[in-house]
Amino acid sequence: MKKKTIRDIELRGERVLMRVDFNVPLDKNLNITDDTRIRASLPTINYALEKGAKLILMSHLGRPKGKVIQSMSLGPVAKRLSQLLGIEAKMADDCIGQKVKRQVDTLKEGEVLLLENLRFHPEEEKSDEKFAQALANLGEIYVNDAFGTAHRAHASTEGVANFLPSVAGLLMEKEIEYLGKVLENPARPFVAILGGAKVSDKIGVIENLLDKVDSLLIGGAMAYTFLRAKGKEMGDSLVEEDKMDMAKDLLERVEEKGVPFLLPVDHVIANEFSEEAQVKTADEDVIPSGWRGMDVGEETIVQFSQALQGAKTVLWNGPLGVFEMAPFSNGTEKIAKVLAELKAITIVGGGDSVAAISRLGLSGQFTHISTGGGASLEFLEGKVLPGIAVLADV
Repeated sequence: MKKKTIRDIELRGERVLMRVDFNVPLDKNLNITDDTRIRASLPTINYALEKGAKLILMSHLGRPKGKVIQSMSLGPVAKRLSQLLGIEAKMADDCIGQKVKRQVDTLKEGEVLLLENLRFHPEEEKSDEKFAQALANLGEIYVNDAFGTAHRAHASTEGVANFLPSVAGLLMEKEIEYLGKVLENPARPFVAILGGAKVSDKIGVIENLLDKVDSLLIGGAMAYTFLRAKGKEMGDSLVEEDKMDMAKDLLERVEEKGVPFLLPVDHVIANEFSEEAQVKTADEDVIPSGWRGMDVGEETIVQFSQALQGAKTVLWNGPLGVFEMAPFSNGTEKIAKVLAELKAITIVGGGDSVAAISRLGLSGQFTHISTGGGASLEFLEGKVLPGIAVLADV
């Protein structure tokens, strides 16, 4: 899936309309609490500015549902972006309209304008053709660097590409390269670690990876559904009872293929979903009634760590426990540290896994950290992402 990139086109003097993913978390005082997504876009932004582009950036923030909500304005992003770039990122009052067009027309080479939240307009998520055309009229070249929204067929991710020459940004290129390599030609042994809450969220990924991985390690609450499907008592753990047949079918397919499929052999359990809960360890056969699994146990960590030794490619998506609560972060943290030490291609996707790595200060020790939660999952399922499909091929 080789896509034409921003490196393949002439930018000097051109109005470059770039879709970025600035959907960052804000606190109650509207301060950005994590600027990872802004930083991830900097290589593409700086490249365009160095090449003399007149740069127009567009993004969404939150879910305003087609209404103007000031707490979801991109104003704080413009301020932070200006600090990171060392030049002013001008801020538009809207993303379309005559006033915005006048601001675009006054842009000089090497200057940047950030449009206001796209989702203040209901037409964005409806992929309204007239809205897409209005956005496209602002630019001469379209660059999509927002992998995190590439699975959405919205006006700014797909519609605009019908009106302008369209290429991938450097972050988009990197995402396609690393996730594509996992699916097409991974260095072996290839191990996947999948966690998170629900089997239903990851079923497509598991099915698509079964023919590609050398082993699968399963943690998080989704493991309890698989263990329940094997007849184990899981107490009050989060089990998707309505997905039991799906889990059983998948376990049968795993057995037929002979793929090592490691489930937790012990659990850190609690009597309530709280940091103040009573905590103890249980083996895989029985989590008592009134108790729920909250993290993998020490023996599971040992077995997972052993399974990772010698791996040449590791894909990790989803935490192994309720890592945001200190008593239940051990499994996720220890496996993150094991991965950071591996001499392997290590790829991490999913917001919670990325947050755990960031919190541990290990981000720089992983080969690639995907910026797309839902997008990376759909990519790994083998689905065609509309925001990528519309970009020009090499």
